[in-house]
Amino acid sequence: MQKQSSRLALAAAGVTVVLWASAFVSIRSAGAAYSPGALALGRLLAGALVLGAVLLVRREGLPPRAAWPGIVTSGLLWFGVYMVVLNWGEQEVDAGTAAMVVNIGPILIALLGARFLKESLPPRLLAGMAVSFAGAVTVGLSMSGGGSGGHASVLGVVLCLLAAMAYAGGVVAQKPALAHGSALQVTTFGCLVGAAACLPFAGQLVEEAGRAPLSATLNMVYLGVFPTALAFTTWAYALARTTAGRMGATTYAVPALVVVLAWVFLGELPGLLTLAGGVLCLAGVAVSRSRARAAVTAGTAEST
Repeated sequence: MQKQSSRLALAAAGVTVVLWASAFVSIRSAGAAYSPGALALGRLLAGALVLGAVLLVRREGLPPRAAWPGIVTSGLLWFGVYMVVLNWGEQEVDAGTAAMVVNIGPILIALLGARFLKESLPPRLLAGMAVSFAGAVTVGLSMSGGGSGGHASVLGVVLCLLAAMAYAGGVVAQKPALAHGSALQVTTFGCLVGAAACLPFAGQLVEEAGRAPLSATLNMVYLGVFPTALAFTTWAYALARTTAGRMGATTYAVPALVVVLAWVFLGELPGLLTLAGGVLCLAGVAVSRSRARAAVTAGTAEST
């Protein structure tokens, strides 16, 4: 049973990573027609609508009172602040610089998880994160032309750094909430909190939706339904069954998948440096999760 649960959690994490990677492709279209706040609000409203409908069908109701501090905190930081400042930051810096700065998030998650959740920092996790971060930096440098072909303002770097901090804080706050509420409850109400925090951008959303091309609006809806509603739910499901640090390390597979998706859907042929960085990202994820698999195997052997 434990082995099956671990496989389901790993599959859920895989769904999350693939959908979050696809978000980068959709943001390119939607971000050209929608401002950062309006895009975040539209995405969250679409996600909240889908999540709310599923919650009603499943009749899960409100989460327990003990889950609300984590839901509100993660909703404000991750669903609210993170989405707005990341959209804004990516307008101020090139994609490579954004990828490098935002990818300190998993490192912050591991450190905050150790400090506030009393999670351990096993050597394999630290080694895997170091390898993956090196891969993310490699991908970032290749995307920004080694620092010569891209652009990076101080404001953009600060915004991306703030996004990484909000992401890390949101994940660590969400973990305790999952001990009291289901993945669907925590995700749904976190999304609603984030949408409420973004309501000041409602006027911009209405105005921009009136003149945005259909493709941009459809991409915004896609971002809400799949990378938000579905991917955040599968993330919460997996997070409830492992540590925040290990889940954060798993997201280092995203840069590698972004390279593949950009190649397939945008026709952007990656260079050798980009491919090497993607391989490093995946290798680091494999190393960071290897101890978890070994622990499961050992536990199964002991029980038999």
